[in-house]
Amino acid sequence: MSYLENLYGLTGQTAIVAGGAGVIGTVMADALLDAGANVVIWSRSQASVDQALEALGTEAERTQRLQGRQVDTGDEKQVDQALEAACRQFANPDILINAVGGNLGKSPFVEIDPDRFEEVLRLNLVAGLVIPTKVAAAYWIAEGIAGTIINLTSMTSYNPLSGVWGYDAAKAGVLNLTQATANAFACHGIRVNAIAPGFFLGKQNRALLIDEATGDYTPRGQAIIARTPFGRFGTPQELVGATLFLASRKASGFVTGVSIPVDGGYLIHNI
Repeated sequence: MSYLENLYGLTGQTAIVAGGAGVIGTVMADALLDAGANVVIWSRSQASVDQALEALGTEAERTQRLQGRQVDTGDEKQVDQALEAACRQFANPDILINAVGGNLGKSPFVEIDPDRFEEVLRLNLVAGLVIPTKVAAAYWIAEGIAGTIINLTSMTSYNPLSGVWGYDAAKAGVLNLTQATANAFACHGIRVNAIAPGFFLGKQNRALLIDEATGDYTPRGQAIIARTPFGRFGTPQELVGATLFLASRKASGFVTGVSIPVDGGYLIHNI
């Protein structure tokens, strides 16, 4: 085994990627597979699960280390059942990635739809962190497993974006609860960290950042590029290094409660 394989290899471990059918979740799942882990994909629709499994490869060596399951992570009973299914097929899961989330439009603050606001909070904070973390951590504590959780924070965890009030509040909450649960679970050997992607083009935000008619940046896209020192959007593959670092106890075993920005310098921009 090479030095890097020893440091970052995950052979024999099992990772659950909640929201693993999204662009970022699929890239993170692929990286974990490449590092040797068994990978369980959770997504809210069976069609997205099937699509993700196909994208992750059809080679027998990979498919035997893959499981996909339709799960609403906002439903605690479904998450309990999905965790049991993962345990039946693989070794005890010891890595959880919380990649469920997204936004549902934007508006002036005085035009907020309270129902939509709560829906975004529930998607990103309850389904995107609270319920999967509760279920996994309770299992790990009962079984004496020193698990690892990786949440997805956001640029809005640090600096709010205009018009996306529910998303701003939810992602600020994700950062806060990453730190709070890291402190609460440290006595059990459970690490909780996060990755804060900068601006990556995906299904959720492409129309917000790129004019579909012309292919040019929208005004918001222009504003983001103007304050990103690298002068471009990120690619999902640029999240792989941070994912493997935080997933590997050998690489980051004394790291907990942090959120690593992968943002092209967005958070350090100044004038």
